[in-house]
Amino acid sequence: MARVLVVSLNYKTAEMTLRSVRAALRAMDGMDAELVVVDNASGDGSYERIRQAVASEDWAQGAPIRVVQSGVNGGFGAGNNVGIRAGMSDGSAPDYVYLLNSDAFPAPDAIRRLYDHLETHPNAGFAGSYIHGEEGDAHVTAFRFPSIWSELEGSMRFGPVSRLLKGKSVPIGVPKTTQRVDWLAGASIMMRQDVLDRIGLFDESYFLYFEETDLCLRAARAGFETHYVRGSEVAHIGSVSTGMKRWTRIPGFWLDSRWHYFSKNHGRAFAVLATLMHTIGGAFWRLRVLLQGKTPADPPHFLRDLLVHDIKALFRPLPGKRKAAPQKVRVAAELEAE
Repeated sequence: MARVLVVSLNYKTAEMTLRSVRAALRAMDGMDAELVVVDNASGDGSYERIRQAVASEDWAQGAPIRVVQSGVNGGFGAGNNVGIRAGMSDGSAPDYVYLLNSDAFPAPDAIRRLYDHLETHPNAGFAGSYIHGEEGDAHVTAFRFPSIWSELEGSMRFGPVSRLLKGKSVPIGVPKTTQRVDWLAGASIMMRQDVLDRIGLFDESYFLYFEETDLCLRAARAGFETHYVRGSEVAHIGSVSTGMKRWTRIPGFWLDSRWHYFSKNHGRAFAVLATLMHTIGGAFWRLRVLLQGKTPADPPHFLRDLLVHDIKALFRPLPGKRKAAPQKVRVAAELEAE
């Protein structure tokens, strides 16, 4: 049986992470799999709490689980890279890497279904789950790659334009069956290690957002597909670590990530045009808000912040790759399967 490395990234959500880890261990039952928890430099006692739980609580005794520290909070991609580089407990690389958000809880067969799908679909490099809320509400996690036209459609929010550009919209809804997609949200996704060896790990220039999009695009350009596996079901709370639902202003790291994605993958001229299209659509939407009394859909000052950011980014390069986590991470606890 092929081996699977499960990576759980924690940032200041120790109790939530432990709940997710317990669900993951149940879903790993019968598989040749190990779990590594990466504390992404939380600095709030999370590392010590998770370490203590893994060392002493009954559910962890004899379980194939380790806890490591990233050493520095380089963001979502960098933190997961720490876990991927940690590899299996014997120092070898796994056949598959499965990433699970700390606020996500896989059904007992969820990991196995992703594994089985990749085993039987060699053309697929990545496979991700159907994600739903704790009350059963489906989450949109399957997407098309962003484009100039998707920037216009998404920002304009106008029915006739959305119907005209239906095939360009980034969200593709919730697929009812297993199918190929462009990219998936990283809450529950399994990846072939040999694909990662070929295309590289997450680009650590992204602190948060667009890193999964970038990784799936690199896989697609290398000839590997990304599949949405409907039978793999995972409950997800969402935005627990990032606080996205409470944003009152778009954070700079989101703007950095968006610009980096477009300019890196398509060039600066494309990035400028994408921002121009977003501005046209956004201005049209704001006119409708003013004239029709619609509820604003973006954080305050979003369009202005986007324009100011991207004009500055056009004339001066953004900082390069963020400081990577140390190659040698601290192993806090390791209880290997007997």
